[in-house]
Amino acid sequence: NYVLVWFVSEVKYNIFMIDIEDFKKSIGKKSRLLGIDPGKSRIGLAISDEDKLVSTPLKTINKKNNSNFINDIKEIILQNDIKGIIIGNPINMDGSSGPSSQSAIDFAKYVSNNISIPVSMWDERLSTEGAFNLSSNLDVNVSKKVEKLDQNAASFILQGAIDYIRR
Repeated sequence: NYVLVWFVSEVKYNIFMIDIEDFKKSIGKKSRLLGIDPGKSRIGLAISDEDKLVSTPLKTINKKNNSNFINDIKEIILQNDIKGIIIGNPINMDGSSGPSSQSAIDFAKYVSNNISIPVSMWDERLSTEGAFNLSSNLDVNVSKKVEKLDQNAASFILQGAIDYIRR
Protein backbone atom coordinates (compact mmCIF):
# COMPACT_ATOMS: atom_id res chain seq x y z
CA ASN A 1 0.00 0.00 0.00
CA TYR A 2 1.11 3.52 -0.67
CA VAL A 3 -0.15 6.96 0.12
CA LEU A 4 -0.66 10.05 -1.94
CA VAL A 5 -0.25 13.30 -0.02
CA TRP A 6 -0.97 16.73 -1.40
CA PHE A 7 1.40 19.62 -0.73
CA VAL A 8 1.18 23.17 -2.00
CA SER A 9 4.46 24.76 -2.96
CA GLU A 10 4.83 28.35 -4.08
CA VAL A 11 5.04 27.24 -7.69
CA LYS A 12 2.87 24.16 -8.23
CA TYR A 13 1.02 21.21 -6.74
CA ASN A 14 3.01 18.08 -6.03
CA ILE A 15 1.91 14.55 -5.32
CA PHE A 16 4.24 12.52 -3.11
CA MET A 17 3.99 8.79 -2.52
CA ILE A 18 4.54 7.86 1.13
CA ASP A 19 3.91 4.61 2.93
CA ILE A 20 1.03 3.85 5.27
CA GLU A 21 3.21 4.46 8.34
CA ASP A 22 3.87 8.05 7.24
CA PHE A 23 0.15 8.44 6.56
CA LYS A 24 -0.53 7.17 10.08
CA LYS A 25 1.83 9.79 11.55
CA SER A 26 0.36 12.60 9.47
CA ILE A 27 -3.24 12.06 10.61
CA GLY A 28 -2.62 12.07 14.37
CA LYS A 29 -4.06 9.86 17.09
CA LYS A 30 -7.49 11.49 17.40
CA SER A 31 -8.74 11.95 13.87
CA ARG A 32 -11.64 10.90 11.71
CA LEU A 33 -11.03 9.35 8.31
CA LEU A 34 -13.15 9.21 5.18
CA GLY A 35 -13.28 6.00 3.16
CA ILE A 36 -14.08 6.10 -0.55
CA ASP A 37 -15.09 3.26 -2.85
CA PRO A 38 -14.64 4.88 -6.27
CA GLY A 39 -16.85 3.90 -9.15
CA LYS A 40 -17.54 5.32 -12.58
CA SER A 41 -20.89 6.80 -11.62
CA ARG A 42 -21.52 5.84 -7.97
CA ILE A 43 -19.04 6.61 -5.20
CA GLY A 44 -19.48 5.04 -1.79
CA LEU A 45 -18.44 6.95 1.32
CA ALA A 46 -17.80 5.83 4.89
CA ILE A 47 -16.48 7.59 7.96
CA SER A 48 -14.56 6.47 11.05
CA ASP A 49 -14.88 7.63 14.62
CA GLU A 50 -12.02 9.81 15.91
CA ASP A 51 -10.41 6.87 17.73
CA LYS A 52 -10.35 4.94 14.45
CA LEU A 53 -12.13 1.92 15.93
CA VAL A 54 -15.19 1.64 13.72
CA SER A 55 -16.04 2.53 10.15
CA THR A 56 -19.65 3.47 9.42
CA PRO A 57 -21.27 3.71 5.98
CA LEU A 58 -22.07 7.37 5.26
CA LYS A 59 -23.69 7.71 1.84
CA THR A 60 -23.40 7.11 -1.87
CA ILE A 61 -22.82 9.99 -4.26
CA ASN A 62 -24.02 9.76 -7.84
CA LYS A 63 -21.11 11.42 -9.59
CA LYS A 64 -22.30 13.90 -12.21
CA ASN A 65 -18.95 15.61 -12.69
CA ASN A 66 -15.64 15.90 -10.88
CA SER A 67 -16.10 19.40 -9.48
CA ASN A 68 -19.50 18.46 -8.04
CA PHE A 69 -17.95 15.43 -6.34
CA ILE A 70 -15.00 17.42 -4.94
CA ASN A 71 -17.36 20.04 -3.51
CA ASP A 72 -19.36 17.25 -1.80
CA ILE A 73 -16.16 15.77 -0.33
CA LYS A 74 -14.92 19.17 0.89
CA GLU A 75 -18.24 19.74 2.66
CA ILE A 76 -18.05 16.31 4.35
CA ILE A 77 -14.44 17.03 5.43
CA LEU A 78 -15.44 20.34 7.03
CA GLN A 79 -18.61 19.01 8.70
CA ASN A 80 -16.84 15.98 10.20
CA ASP A 81 -13.29 17.29 10.84
CA ILE A 82 -11.79 14.62 8.55
CA LYS A 83 -7.96 14.37 8.70
CA GLY A 84 -7.29 11.74 6.02
CA ILE A 85 -8.87 9.87 3.12
CA ILE A 86 -8.62 6.17 2.30
CA ILE A 87 -9.46 5.26 -1.31
CA GLY A 88 -10.05 1.67 -2.37
CA ASN A 89 -7.64 0.26 -4.94
CA PRO A 90 -9.14 -2.72 -6.82
CA ILE A 91 -5.98 -4.77 -7.25
CA ASN A 92 -6.43 -8.04 -9.17
CA MET A 93 -6.61 -11.24 -7.12
CA ASP A 94 -3.08 -12.16 -8.27
CA GLY A 95 -1.77 -8.85 -6.90
CA SER A 96 -1.32 -7.16 -10.27
CA SER A 97 -2.81 -3.81 -11.27
CA GLY A 98 -5.39 -3.75 -14.02
CA PRO A 99 -7.45 -1.02 -15.68
CA SER A 100 -9.72 -0.64 -12.63
CA SER A 101 -6.71 -0.15 -10.38
CA GLN A 102 -5.26 2.47 -12.74
CA SER A 103 -8.62 4.29 -12.72
CA ALA A 104 -8.60 4.27 -8.91
CA ILE A 105 -5.03 5.62 -8.85
CA ASP A 106 -6.00 8.39 -11.29
CA PHE A 107 -9.03 9.13 -9.10
CA ALA A 108 -6.79 9.32 -5.98
CA LYS A 109 -4.41 11.69 -7.78
CA TYR A 110 -7.35 13.91 -8.75
CA VAL A 111 -8.62 13.94 -5.16
CA SER A 112 -5.17 14.66 -3.73
CA ASN A 113 -4.69 17.54 -6.19
CA ASN A 114 -7.97 19.13 -5.09
CA ILE A 115 -8.13 18.38 -1.36
CA SER A 116 -5.46 19.36 1.14
CA ILE A 117 -5.41 16.34 3.48
CA PRO A 118 -3.49 13.06 3.17
CA VAL A 119 -4.90 10.49 0.74
CA SER A 120 -4.00 6.81 0.94
CA MET A 121 -4.79 3.94 -1.41
CA TRP A 122 -5.92 0.70 0.24
CA ASP A 123 -6.22 -2.77 -1.32
CA GLU A 124 -9.93 -3.35 -1.75
CA ARG A 125 -9.92 -6.92 -3.06
CA LEU A 126 -13.24 -8.55 -2.18
CA SER A 127 -14.65 -5.38 -0.53
CA THR A 128 -17.85 -5.33 -2.59
CA GLU A 129 -18.34 -9.06 -2.12
CA GLY A 130 -17.55 -8.72 1.59
CA ALA A 131 -19.99 -5.84 2.00
CA PHE A 132 -22.73 -7.76 0.20
CA ASN A 133 -22.08 -10.90 2.29
CA LEU A 134 -22.16 -8.92 5.54
CA SER A 135 -25.47 -7.34 4.57
CA SER A 136 -26.76 -10.83 3.69
CA ASN A 137 -26.57 -11.68 7.38
CA LEU A 138 -28.97 -8.84 8.12
CA ASP A 139 -32.68 -8.97 7.51
CA VAL A 140 -32.51 -6.65 4.50
CA ASN A 141 -34.11 -7.15 1.09
CA VAL A 142 -31.93 -7.37 -2.03
CA SER A 143 -32.89 -3.94 -3.42
CA LYS A 144 -31.82 -2.27 -0.13
CA LYS A 145 -28.53 -4.23 -0.21
CA VAL A 146 -27.76 -3.06 -3.73
CA GLU A 147 -28.80 0.51 -2.89
CA LYS A 148 -26.30 0.65 -0.01
CA LEU A 149 -23.62 -1.57 -1.58
CA ASP A 150 -21.20 1.25 -2.48
CA GLN A 151 -21.24 2.89 0.96
CA ASN A 152 -20.96 -0.52 2.63
CA ALA A 153 -17.97 -1.36 0.39
CA ALA A 154 -16.39 1.99 1.38
CA SER A 155 -16.93 1.08 5.03
CA PHE A 156 -15.36 -2.36 4.47
CA ILE A 157 -12.31 -0.69 2.82
CA LEU A 158 -11.99 1.93 5.57
CA GLN A 159 -12.31 -0.69 8.33
CA GLY A 160 -9.44 -2.67 6.83
CA ALA A 161 -7.27 0.43 6.74
CA ILE A 162 -8.07 1.58 10.28
CA ASP A 163 -7.49 -1.94 11.62
CA TYR A 164 -4.03 -1.79 10.04
CA ILE A 165 -3.37 1.76 11.29
CA ARG A 166 -4.31 0.81 14.87
CA ARG A 167 -1.79 -2.08 14.94
